Amino acid sequence: MRSWSSSRKARSAASAPWSSPASPTEACSTTALKPASCVSRIASSSTTPRKPSAPRPASTPRLSSTPCSPPSGATSVPRPGPETMARTRLDQALVDRGLVESRSRAQALILAGLVFSGEKRLDKAGQPVTDETPLTVRGQDHPWVSRGGLKLAGGLSHFGLDVTGRVGLDVGASTGGFTDVLLTHGAARVYAVDVGYGQLAHRLREDPRVVVLERFNARYLSAEQVPEPVDAIVCDASFIGLRTVLPAALALAAPEAILVALIKPQFEVGRGNVGKGGVVRDPALHAEVCDTITTWLAALPGWTVLGVTPSPITGPDGNVEFLIAGRYAP
Repeated sequence: MRSWSSSRKARSAASAPWSSPASPTEACSTTALKPASCVSRIASSSTTPRKPSAPRPASTPRLSSTPCSPPSGATSVPRPGPETMARTRLDQALVDRGLVESRSRAQALILAGLVFSGEKRLDKAGQPVTDETPLTVRGQDHPWVSRGGLKLAGGLSHFGLDVTGRVGLDVGASTGGFTDVLLTHGAARVYAVDVGYGQLAHRLREDPRVVVLERFNARYLSAEQVPEPVDAIVCDASFIGLRTVLPAALALAAPEAILVALIKPQFEVGRGNVGKGGVVRDPALHAEVCDTITTWLAALPGWTVLGVTPSPITGPDGNVEFLIAGRYAP
């Protein structure tokens, strides 16, 4: 039988708090630890400071033959390409590259289906193109600086009029289609009048036979601007009626002068009769306008109406237009 004192001593020894051994080695020898744990505890209890390890040299990145994708969330800088290059309207690009002389001429060629990029036909004047877009013009729809030349050339042919050696007056010259036709048909000189500025084709502007009267309203023409009688008056004016724009020009006519003017119903019928898109489609209105202009010209002293005929081509918006011809014999 155990005595109380020995039993108490045994219980006290079992329940006494643990005290750290004198050294880590002793701890390892007295405590059941795995070898790795023992080494770890010895290392952590050492009072000797560890020497700092030398920095590892940066590794040289290996070159790859395949392109790397940017890290997730990174923004890559795009390389210049067709989508980042400056763009220009097709009609303006044709002018900038010297393929045509004016935007109106470019638009006529585009509408005629004569502008290509490689083998692709380009049919929209406002289509954006870059400096790298190949552009070519194939064929020739007419030899003049603008599509308007087709109208006057058709009128001279239809009425059998000869302008050889005549002094011409082009009211509403714009790009110069009518002026170009007069010169091509032998006119000695042409006064090109327009209220706008910088529209006349460069080739005509440099022609010594052309007198440029820009920024001038044809309603106020006089001998001060045109110091010689004119015997070939032509007119392709916009946003104004013939009865308003022509009287001053007709007052400068020499005996036997001829007139070929473009009748544009959209500028003669009044706003209330102009349809969607600025187009007059009613044939009755066309006839009414032509009758009105014919009556007006025939009533002017010395003027005889030679006739009225449809223009060989429509206006830019599809408007049907007409040519009226007259002769002055005071």
